[in-house]
Amino acid sequence: MVSTATRNGYPVLRLPVLRPRLSSTRRLDWRNECGRRFLEPHTLSSSGNHSIYPLSERTNDRKYLPSPRILTRAFLNEYSVSDGFEDGTSAQRVDAQVQNRKWNWRGYSIRFQCSGESGPALVLIHGFGANSDHWRKNIPFLAKSHRVYSIDLIGYGYSDKPNPRDFEGASFYTFETWAAQINDFCLEVVKDKAFFICNSIGGVVGLQAAVMQPDICRGVMVINISLRLLHIKKQPWYGKPLIRSFQNLLRNTPVGRFFFQSVATAESVKSILRQCYHDPDQVTDELVQIILQPGLEPGAADVFLEFICYSGGPLPEDLLPQVKCPVLVAWGDKDPWEPIELGSQFRNFEAVEDFVVIPDAGHCPQDEAPHLVNPLVESFVARHATATPLTA
Repeated sequence: MVSTATRNGYPVLRLPVLRPRLSSTRRLDWRNECGRRFLEPHTLSSSGNHSIYPLSERTNDRKYLPSPRILTRAFLNEYSVSDGFEDGTSAQRVDAQVQNRKWNWRGYSIRFQCSGESGPALVLIHGFGANSDHWRKNIPFLAKSHRVYSIDLIGYGYSDKPNPRDFEGASFYTFETWAAQINDFCLEVVKDKAFFICNSIGGVVGLQAAVMQPDICRGVMVINISLRLLHIKKQPWYGKPLIRSFQNLLRNTPVGRFFFQSVATAESVKSILRQCYHDPDQVTDELVQIILQPGLEPGAADVFLEFICYSGGPLPEDLLPQVKCPVLVAWGDKDPWEPIELGSQFRNFEAVEDFVVIPDAGHCPQDEAPHLVNPLVESFVARHATATPLTA
């Protein structure tokens, strides 16, 4: 017997115990399907005459997606123990093949992944210290209806890591460099306009790319974009000399190497990830190795030290007024590094069409809560996928 009640604007379903036994892959597909259907107009079969669950609810001008618990309980009503949905579709999705490839950019080898044969183009841009494997839970699902590309920014992952000291008189690892890499990638590899789906500092890269060549980007979705709280502009006047001294210490003395060696271990990486992920169970050994292994490659230490000493360059609030395409800002509400109270201020920019809160997720919701992020990406892209193809 199914009954409903309302709490905080959401129907609460009281259901008999029904927990389909699924493999880990099928469980993720099922949760993705839950999230996708939540974003579509939907009717409870038990009542047949009313829609349930708005896209989200507004609280203090924030838009909240439902928690995974509410989402799962709601969808169980339509899920059958035979692993099928009420409309006859199967809960099992055959993963699209994900290919690892190399691209030569300005003489450097760049690693990227791609999947999907049709639909709008998506370029997934990772955050600091990560790589394209951080999107492993998103690529196969999104590739069902999109052409998906996930790229390792130069200096990260399995892309080349040129020594920053080889570029005298100019910084190499900057948001302008990475933005140029993204735009050239769209021109030479994607050969089409694209949506940029970004996490952390990747959000700044995506916005910078959209500003530098607005004819390439159809839209930008930033997920817990880096607020760059250590930027030199955000420091008090009396702290700026100390910051410069500390940066010089890291760059030019053995202290920097020692610091890098202390964090480039499985134990340290796991500890850091457990800080920024809300659910510690999501910090698996696989995830630790995904982050750690590229950091052990030659040149990784120099890139790491160069970036943590990079306190200049653009801020999100500098770029958003210049962006001409639509921007969706999504935020895991349990992010300990980038406070949601500060991030929610981005909703005031004209380019930002919405600010969506992802409940019970930390700094990397695309990995921690892909069943909520994947449908959100789909809905954002579907609203704006009418731009004309790129002509080289």
